[in-house]
Amino acid sequence: MVTYTELAPDLKVARVLTGLWQIADMERDGKTLDASATAQAMQPYVNAGFTTFDMADHYGSAEVITGTFRKQNPDDLVQLLTKWVPKPGPVTKDEEREAVQLSLERMQSDSLDLLQFHAWNYADPVWLDSLFWLQELKQEGLIRHLGVTNFDAAHLRVAVASGIEIVSNQICYSMIDQRAHGAMTEVCQQYGVKMLAFGTLAGGFLTESWLDKPEPNVDEDYTWSQMKYKRFIDAAGGWEKFQALLQALQQVAEKHQVPMATVASRFILDQPAVGGVILGARLGRSEHIEENLKIFSTRLDIEDHQKLKQAQQILDPIPGGCGDEYRKPPFLTASGDLSHHLDSMPQPYEPITYRGRQKVFSGTSWEGMAGYCRAVRSGDRISVSGTTATHGPRPIGGGDAAAQTHFVIDKIQGAIESLGGSLEDVVRTRIFVNNINDWEAVARAHGERFGSIQPANTLVEAKLVGDGYLVEIEAEAWVSE
Repeated sequence: MVTYTELAPDLKVARVLTGLWQIADMERDGKTLDASATAQAMQPYVNAGFTTFDMADHYGSAEVITGTFRKQNPDDLVQLLTKWVPKPGPVTKDEEREAVQLSLERMQSDSLDLLQFHAWNYADPVWLDSLFWLQELKQEGLIRHLGVTNFDAAHLRVAVASGIEIVSNQICYSMIDQRAHGAMTEVCQQYGVKMLAFGTLAGGFLTESWLDKPEPNVDEDYTWSQMKYKRFIDAAGGWEKFQALLQALQQVAEKHQVPMATVASRFILDQPAVGGVILGARLGRSEHIEENLKIFSTRLDIEDHQKLKQAQQILDPIPGGCGDEYRKPPFLTASGDLSHHLDSMPQPYEPITYRGRQKVFSGTSWEGMAGYCRAVRSGDRISVSGTTATHGPRPIGGGDAAAQTHFVIDKIQGAIESLGGSLEDVVRTRIFVNNINDWEAVARAHGERFGSIQPANTLVEAKLVGDGYLVEIEAEAWVSE
């Protein structure tokens, strides 16, 4: 039988969720699927106990299809999870409300079961504005629960430590991609957030279909999912290493007399803080209901996990943190860049020119009161003022020193980028902690962000101005040509 996990006391989801990303792929020829007919293809999943469907505002007509199903089958208890993925740059509270209302209309519902938010650029604090506004819509009842998608561990920490009531983070997690295994798991366990794992079967590559097969030349004739996850295989060391992983997967599958896909999914479900795995469906064209049911009757023992983990060690780690494939190279997307997602990436702050110098302001009350800017550029030098975890009038990061540090570095990064530099141009940072007992959490967060840059650095204890501030950082950057 299908088992469920509790994301919140009033929201239980199937541990195998049915993903509808491929609706967009099925409609990429410009034709829209028949909503009524496609909705009927959801019924076999629901009858088998797979009552949870995951989609997004940009997954073609997925929201319309699921809304049609709910209207046609009002007695069926289903959980319909969607996402809001705004374009980068400024967004208003009214625009956010309109986006939520559009999803409600498409899904023919008064309240969204779970709305998952995606942020493109952490250096632009508009992502935090969006989450705080979504929480207001949750309080109004338009959204039952909030989740995020493709968040890395640092910024999930920033959000939940700031009081955003997040119940889940949807991220790529598979036998190929183990980025969620370390820091992400720690943050989720600390704050009670569940991971919803997609890419668990790597677009079908983690199946018998590719065992001992020559490396494919993946092009536009393949599905978007296959185009995407072939890039993950390349990033993990290539086809030969991938075949070694498949061989280990086959051995465990033969031991339990189940398909390889069953073992790949069960392995991720067994990982700490994983609430469920999302397995894609091409509604009306191909179904894997019987195979998916085997996931719940399969139990991997210690020997199985050891064999699979040893095979994983052959692979190269996927670079970056969770979701980085949508924010910086290598872009592990279907197109290999962000052209299918974005037209541009606006800078967080608008520079102002004064006497040959450029300045940016982050909008905190301190800047106007004390008469300074967030950062100033003169020639190829950028100086960033001492920065605390403040966004407008709002303190960020709560009592979590690491969360405050990450947000401070985000503000520094946004200021430098808006003046034509990058975080890699930073040559010195100075850190002031209010309580020396927080030094290690702050230093580790600094190390996560500057580990490959390695600027000159000083960390001292100092009494900070303002209640609740645990850390303040200033920075200097020299912009390389």
